[in-house]
Amino acid sequence: MAVPEVIPIAYEPHGRTEAIGFYEDGQFMGSVTYAFPKGFELDTGWEEHKRLYAVLHTFDPDGRYRDSEIWCAGTWAEQQRAPQGGDSPLARARARLATLLRSLPRRTYTDIAIRPFQLTFEGVLFGLVTDEADEEAWAELHPDHLGFGEPWDGSYDT
Repeated sequence: MAVPEVIPIAYEPHGRTEAIGFYEDGQFMGSVTYAFPKGFELDTGWEEHKRLYAVLHTFDPDGRYRDSEIWCAGTWAEQQRAPQGGDSPLARARARLATLLRSLPRRTYTDIAIRPFQLTFEGVLFGLVTDEADEEAWAELHPDHLGFGEPWDGSYDT
């Protein structure tokens, strides 16, 4: 089965898709996620290269990509030095995402259906990227590493 033109993503409260839904102008998808720049090879000092992002993607009502707000809150190394408190990179990223979500008028958290898209920010691939091999089709949300496939019901694998 081929990748559908519009890919459903199921809303999962308290899960990896807890910040998705509809707002006044269309659909949205938010997350807090760690990522390495494209092509990075794991070696000594990797902790300074693994970055934490607050991300908000917006789409029109038909799932066409509109825009992204992407903000780097810090690195894995910074998080390890200050793992607790409001000034940790994780706390800053969560606060930034909450602010971005509050900016969406009349938002409702629910299932969405979006079209594949991709962009690169600070050397990191963001988007819903599709691929097919050996008669198997799938889509993967980057850099979150959520995989979608048959039966295309919005559920994901990690």
